[in-house]
Amino acid sequence: MNWTFELLDPAYGGVAEGPVWQDGNLLFTHIQASRIMCFDPASKTVRVWRENTNCANGLCLDLEGNLLACQGGEHPQARAVVRYGTDGSFTVLADQFQGKRFNIPNDLVVDPYGRIWFSDPFYEGAAGPWSKDRSLMELDHESVYRLDPQLDGSYRVSRVTFDTTRPNGLVFSLDFQTLYVAQSGRNPDEQRQLRAYPVQPDGSLGPYRLLHDFGPHRGIDGMRLDVEGNIIATAGWEHGGPGPSIYVFSPSGEILERHPVPTRRPTNCCFGGEDLTQLYVTTIDGELFRASTNRQGRPLPPQPWLSHPQQLMPPGH
Repeated sequence: MNWTFELLDPAYGGVAEGPVWQDGNLLFTHIQASRIMCFDPASKTVRVWRENTNCANGLCLDLEGNLLACQGGEHPQARAVVRYGTDGSFTVLADQFQGKRFNIPNDLVVDPYGRIWFSDPFYEGAAGPWSKDRSLMELDHESVYRLDPQLDGSYRVSRVTFDTTRPNGLVFSLDFQTLYVAQSGRNPDEQRQLRAYPVQPDGSLGPYRLLHDFGPHRGIDGMRLDVEGNIIATAGWEHGGPGPSIYVFSPSGEILERHPVPTRRPTNCCFGGEDLTQLYVTTIDGELFRASTNRQGRPLPPQPWLSHPQQLMPPGH
C-alpha cells in the first residue's frame, strides 16, 4: 500500500515536532515559536493550544493521560522535563543531573511503571539563539536518562546510556523489554544508527544491538510502534540517499517498507484517528502531514502494570 501524505498545516518557518494523539485531537510543537498546537480532525483546523513553552520539543502522555514535554529554551525553568496541568500551570520534573543543567531535552517515552525515559542531545540552534553556542553545555556527555517516580511525587534521575552522542527519538518494544534509541549524529564523524538496548531488571540498559546504520545520510529523528511491534520512523533528507521517508522496520531491523514524504526532512510521527491507522508527520519546516496507512499504532499511554503505580516503587529502588 502506498501512503499518500495530505498537507494539513503549511510550513511556518520553524521546526514542528512532538506529535501526540490526545482525546481525539493531535497536539504538536512549534519549537522556535514556543507553542503547542492542536489539530482538530473534525474541522481540519489548527489552533494554538499553549504558548510560552520554552521551546518545547517532544511530547508524550503519562499513565494518567497528563501531557509531558521536553523543554529546551533559555529560561531558568527550561532545559527540563515538565508536566503540563489542565489549569495552564506546569511542573518541572527534572532539570539537572549531578548538579549540572541538562543539554536540550529532546524526546521522551513512559513505561508501565510510570518511569519517564528521555534523550538529552545538544543540537546547535535547536532551542533558540542561545543554543547555537555548544560551549554552553554544562554536561560533558549527551545521554538518555530515566526518571523514577518517588512516593513524595518527585522523580529520581538516572543516566542509562554511556555510548551515545546526540540521542534523539525513543520508543519501547511491545513488551517494554527493549528501548529503541535513534543515535542521530549531525557531524560526519558521528554515527546515525537505530539501536536496540535491552532493559535490565534494575532499570539499567544492557549493550545495544545495531539494527540499522544510515551511513553518511540523515538518520532517525522520531519513532513510533505499531501493534505488531514494528518501528515506524522518520528519517532521510534532501541531500541524498533514499530521501525524506517514513521507514517501517521490523524488531530485528529489517526494512519492511519505505514511504517518501513530500518535504525536506520529516521530524516525528504518531498514529491517530479512531482506529489509530492514520499517521501524522511533522517536519523541519513546520509542516503537518497525514496519511492513511495499512498499519495500526500501539495505543498510548501504556497500561500500568500496577493498579496504583505511584504507590509502589518501580525496579531499581
